[in-house]
Amino acid sequence: MKVRSRIYGLLLHILLALLGVTFLMPLAWVLSTSLKLPGEVFITPIEWLPSSPRWQNYAEVFTRLPFARFFLNSFIVTALGTAGAVVSSTTVAYGLSRIKWPGRQIVFGLMLATLMLPSIVTLIPVFIIFTMINWVGTFYPLWVPAWLGISFYIFLMRQFMATLPIELDEAAKMDGAGNFRILWQVIAPLCGPGIASVTIFAFLQHYNDFLGPLIYLSENEMFTLPLGLLWFQGRFGNLWHLVMAASMVTILPIIAVFFLAQKHFIQGIQFSGLAGR
Repeated sequence: MKVRSRIYGLLLHILLALLGVTFLMPLAWVLSTSLKLPGEVFITPIEWLPSSPRWQNYAEVFTRLPFARFFLNSFIVTALGTAGAVVSSTTVAYGLSRIKWPGRQIVFGLMLATLMLPSIVTLIPVFIIFTMINWVGTFYPLWVPAWLGISFYIFLMRQFMATLPIELDEAAKMDGAGNFRILWQVIAPLCGPGIASVTIFAFLQHYNDFLGPLIYLSENEMFTLPLGLLWFQGRFGNLWHLVMAASMVTILPIIAVFFLAQKHFIQGIQFSGLAGR
């Protein structure tokens, strides 16, 4: 049995390694192309390691278009949207999981029902609302909705909080603590993995958002990175080495966040009940 289990484990690791290499090949091609000369991009067979890497391609990206400004815009939208998602989801999840009030389960069920509604269905009504309050052409439509609650993040935090013993709340109430103090001083510190998961999800959602900036932003200096990258490709699409360098610059923050937070992300998924519970 031990030999069979070891063989099974070895085959599983080989399969996972092959899948990992397969998924990393596009990223490796982007990195390789970003360091090449224009005439070396489409050479066959592919030269994965350029003979003389051109690191100046990355500097040239920032001189062709205001990528530093695009980074700043994405940072503003992502930071505000992520903070709003964490605060709103934690607060609403506390009300749905720790406080007993009439109709709580009905409200929770209606909230889950909104997960079945495609976002494209509400696109036009939401656009009309933002037009009526003169928010089109600003960053507000990109981050303010996160402060009003996002169903998936609320569900994630609610599932996590439901695993904590209710005796914590009762002990805090005996000491004279109110609901807000219980939430932020007792419950929230214990929800680290769940909050980390919501933070990662919200960061990726706002950082990678393309449709929102495309609809609501019209001035070039307000573009976020996904929209700025499309603009860059439209102007310099024949210079693939620069397009790939710009793409690599754009995805570097995502790679950094993944490696820094992957442990918390996996813990959050396991503890919140999304891992097969």
